[in-house]
Amino acid sequence: MATTEHPPPSRLRAWMLEGLSDMGKGQGHGEPAEPTGRTERTGQTGSEPEHQGQRWYRVMCLTGVDYFSTLGYQPGIAALAAGLLSPIATIVLVIVTLAGALPVYRRVAEESPHGQGSIAMLERLLTFWKGKLFVLTLLGFAATDFLITITLSAADASTHLVENPHLNSALHDHQMLITLVLVALLGAVFLKGFLEAIGVAVFLVGLYLALNVVVVIVGLWHVATAGHVVTNWSSALTAEHGNVFVMIGVALVVFPKLALGLSGFETGVAVMPHVKGDPGETEENPAGRIRDTKKLLTTAALIMSCFLIATSFITTLLIPEKEFESGGQANGRALAFLAHEYLGGAFGTVYDVSTIAILWFAGASAMAGLLNLMPRYLPRYGMAPHWARAVRPMVIVFTLIAFLVTWIFDADVDAQGGAYATGVLVLISSAAIAVTIAARKAGQRGWTIAFAVISAVFLYTTVVNVIERPDGVKIGACFIAGIILVSLLSRLARAFELRVTSVSLDPMAERFIRDMASRKIRFIANEPDKRDKAEYRDKIEQIREDNDIPGQEDFVFVEVTVTDPSEFEAGLTVRGEVLHNRYRVLTLESSSIPNALAALLLHVRDTTACTPHIYFEWTEGSPFANFLRFFLFGQGEVAPVTREVLREAEPDRARRPRVHTG
Repeated sequence: MATTEHPPPSRLRAWMLEGLSDMGKGQGHGEPAEPTGRTERTGQTGSEPEHQGQRWYRVMCLTGVDYFSTLGYQPGIAALAAGLLSPIATIVLVIVTLAGALPVYRRVAEESPHGQGSIAMLERLLTFWKGKLFVLTLLGFAATDFLITITLSAADASTHLVENPHLNSALHDHQMLITLVLVALLGAVFLKGFLEAIGVAVFLVGLYLALNVVVVIVGLWHVATAGHVVTNWSSALTAEHGNVFVMIGVALVVFPKLALGLSGFETGVAVMPHVKGDPGETEENPAGRIRDTKKLLTTAALIMSCFLIATSFITTLLIPEKEFESGGQANGRALAFLAHEYLGGAFGTVYDVSTIAILWFAGASAMAGLLNLMPRYLPRYGMAPHWARAVRPMVIVFTLIAFLVTWIFDADVDAQGGAYATGVLVLISSAAIAVTIAARKAGQRGWTIAFAVISAVFLYTTVVNVIERPDGVKIGACFIAGIILVSLLSRLARAFELRVTSVSLDPMAERFIRDMASRKIRFIANEPDKRDKAEYRDKIEQIREDNDIPGQEDFVFVEVTVTDPSEFEAGLTVRGEVLHNRYRVLTLESSSIPNALAALLLHVRDTTACTPHIYFEWTEGSPFANFLRFFLFGQGEVAPVTREVLREAEPDRARRPRVHTG
């Protein structure tokens, strides 16, 4: 490949692009390369070998900062959505969690054990542009999920800070500013270089859950000792809904509004690479990692289910309904309200601090997820600039977007719930569909039916959530439109970039190159048709006539077969063969004919120290139509595009391979 000298970058540019990795090199479809320099998830220098993993229960705390932190706002959202039915609706949520989401993601862990998740599963099932556009759509919803996690968690953390009785008077009118400061601090941590400290996650989750256990026990004690509370609740429930069947029906209807309680499963799969497997197991068969990740998912779901039911019960019975509404003291902080009410200001303040810490760390987990997810796909598709592989520029982009989202939603937890739930539900629905297809391909009829039913439940929930809270799909659509628009513009801007990551020749191809290196190296670009003797004979005669080449000069044909034109970066394998006992032919497979030819010419130049020549015919048709054919299908007007790719790859005209067109 060509190597071009560039002036050393400025210190700022070098700092911003530190750890820029080339994730597409040497990778097959859907398999991102291991990052080099600094890891995209963490910003940690990669000169040392990757850690050997952690025990599953410690890694559970890493995903738990996202999953368990929803206790900070989930009971309040459930109370607003379901009112007195909140405990029953929460039981429906728990059933869907344990019987639906959990089996789905246990299967995802089997099918995608390296942290790619359901998006990679679906990517493997779809090729060409339809696959790319589908993945970009899912990335839009994933961006919605993770970014709203950052902004919603920061908004709820600021709510706990503002509503603390000791700070309320000083901070009451500054929630937006506090939320923006928390988001900015999160971005600053990643700009400095965020290290995924599982130990910190273990401490935060352990402290937070322990404090919640205290709050739940005290709440249940007050419910048990004040018998009228249960009586009043059941009487009001019966008066409002009549009988138990109506209650269950209404709970099923309002269930989609509680979908935030399903968050965390996608993160649980994303952290799989951190789970320590069995001694001696390989990346190709990580059986121990898969087994322990299933334990992680199951344990987290059971813990969260117990807390969801208990907290929805005590908050519904002990907190006046008006306090859940906007401006109420329990809005976005129901458990904190109980902590202050029944355990005093000191304990309540400790609870607030722990809640703020875990919510802020949940934003860190989401940011790490974004930095892990986007560079896996966009640069590999050619749909992001090179700097999108570096941590710090992407941190700035995501932080600015988080500022915008916070401003649009006015740092309101309730207002962001719909967008968050939409992102969560779309990802879970896509995971359910992916495992249904995987089970069907594996011939597992029972699991196929079960996963199909689960998929239907989640699709229904998603549709209902979108209908009732369209703001979620609107913000998701904005992310999708933005990603697709920027991606296509990036792909267009990089259309003439040399994007072949490596070139390898088989022994016959190397023999052809060595033989030609003693003379002038001449290639003929040929679009294979019948591949009979007449095709090659006529082509040589035409090239000689068009370019006035003496008869004693010989040629080697180069034929490129376009595989998946939507792929952007890939390696190139060159095979040599002799046809009809006379004509030497190099065959290549690539996503783009001009890029494959340019890469071959530069490789030949670098290995032989000779300047190769290549000969083309002009292609008939509109130049604009031919460019679209090249952009979308890797073909079109090959000659000028090959020359343009060479010009961008090699600025020195004296070293540039020669392109002839007749």
